Amino acid sequence: MPLDPRHRSRTLVDGPDRAPARAMLKSVGYDSESLKRPLVMVAHSWIGTMPCNFNQRELAAEVMRGIRDAGGTPMEINTVSISDGIAMGTEGMKASLISREVVADSIELCGRGYLFDAAVVIVGCDKTIPGGVMGLSRLGVPGLVLYSGSIAPGNYEGRDVTIQDVFEAVGSHAAGSMTDAELTALEDVACPGAGACGAQYTANTMATAIEFLGISPMGSGSAGATDPRKNSAGYEAGQLVMDVLARGQLPKDVMTREAFENAIACVASTGGSTNAVLHLLAMAREVGVSLDIDDFDDISERTPIIGDLRPGGRYVALDMDRAGGTRLLAQRLLEGEKVHGDQPTVTGRTLEEEAADAQEAPGQDVIVSLDEPLKETGGLVILKGNLAPEGCVIKVAGHEIMQHRGPARVFDREEDAFAAVSERRISPGDVVVIRYEGPRGGPGMREMLGVTAALVGEGLGDSVALLTDGRFSGATHGLMAGHVAPEAAAGGPIAAIEEGDTISFDIDARRLDVELDEAEIERRLAAWTPPAPRYERGVFAKYANGVSSASEGAVTS
Repeated sequence: MPLDPRHRSRTLVDGPDRAPARAMLKSVGYDSESLKRPLVMVAHSWIGTMPCNFNQRELAAEVMRGIRDAGGTPMEINTVSISDGIAMGTEGMKASLISREVVADSIELCGRGYLFDAAVVIVGCDKTIPGGVMGLSRLGVPGLVLYSGSIAPGNYEGRDVTIQDVFEAVGSHAAGSMTDAELTALEDVACPGAGACGAQYTANTMATAIEFLGISPMGSGSAGATDPRKNSAGYEAGQLVMDVLARGQLPKDVMTREAFENAIACVASTGGSTNAVLHLLAMAREVGVSLDIDDFDDISERTPIIGDLRPGGRYVALDMDRAGGTRLLAQRLLEGEKVHGDQPTVTGRTLEEEAADAQEAPGQDVIVSLDEPLKETGGLVILKGNLAPEGCVIKVAGHEIMQHRGPARVFDREEDAFAAVSERRISPGDVVVIRYEGPRGGPGMREMLGVTAALVGEGLGDSVALLTDGRFSGATHGLMAGHVAPEAAAGGPIAAIEEGDTISFDIDARRLDVELDEAEIERRLAAWTPPAPRYERGVFAKYANGVSSASEGAVTS
């Protein structure tokens, strides 16, 4: 039996008893005829504080035009967004991962409160992508997700630059190899307009992943935020959602176990962000798909890196678009049987059918062939060991360091570690340990880009390792292990590390260990006392009291 296109909104606006609801809706521009059509939520997170989502109001207008032309009535809602790039290295960064839950909650609340029949969720900055998918999944109505696009690269002294270059320049400036004037000149040009951070950092990683997942129309995210094609993609998304509604296709119909495997392969093949592990685990949970942290290692092990994308490679997101975009990437992975081509997508076509429309630019070398991959295995590795019984995540794209052994330099806050790097108190061979920055301990699991970029900027990126129960930015590269679980605030073994302990990384063996016997670790943990909560009220306290381990996606529901 086909789905009634007004399967929910009839309850809200039909009948004499709903006259008060209609009266209020008419006060903001709707009329009797528009309220007889399916009501479609258009959710976005426009905000005037950052470039990542700055084009979303304009894009939403195009989505709504497409919905109207296809016979629906769009209704616009707005939710929050926190810029990692702006908040990085401050208390504000604790709000970033927490905002993923708020985005999901607010989309769910509006969807339930206004009984929308379908939804288009426009996403951009890092946490809005998984948050948007999670909120849509909870609603269980026909819908799709649309990425608002990448920022264009800036140009500094004749080369393409992104926000990553600015973060690393801070380290160069601290080391005395960059002047004040040079740093200012770089910051003036690095972000030339609207759009999410420009390489295969977290936003673009997740944008490509959700196309492979099938919940976002393949190819819709590739065009940059200021590209005229983006508004066309918005209009088409508005028309498409009405078709999705007519077909009665729900998010869970496309977001299957095999679809999540496709998304993981996409991340692995492009050297994507470690944040994808957290987000895909959380998204899978919302549609009842069984996914665990070891799946990422298994799939990455059999998926080569074929996307030569920054931060580990040479190119930015718009270069991938010009090369052939996500369709070309999918086509390559299908040729090697690395993804499931029979998986349905929101367009009504399978992944294989979408990939068949790929148009490869002659001579492009952004997406290489499987015969000559950039790396034989993917960009993500899961390590376990006596420091991470539940696992941790490391990105191996962009470096070849497979073992490291060195003395621990222990810090209980990101700021203290950054000060040590800036003051040149970290030496080659050291292992920087940043703890009490996990989901509960931070709270909010801050990203350590300020520290990692400073290490790279000071020339220590290839000689110093770092581990943390916090996160890393998608712009991070080097030997960095994040999401160490259990976290320090939960009494994980990372809480037992002392200054000078020997830490060993072994990528091939999938091990992260402190060179102590189990009895000594247990003795130290027995003497350990949990730190006092950093926040006793408000959203941070509420999050800390309810969040799960990073190994489970750091979810609160």
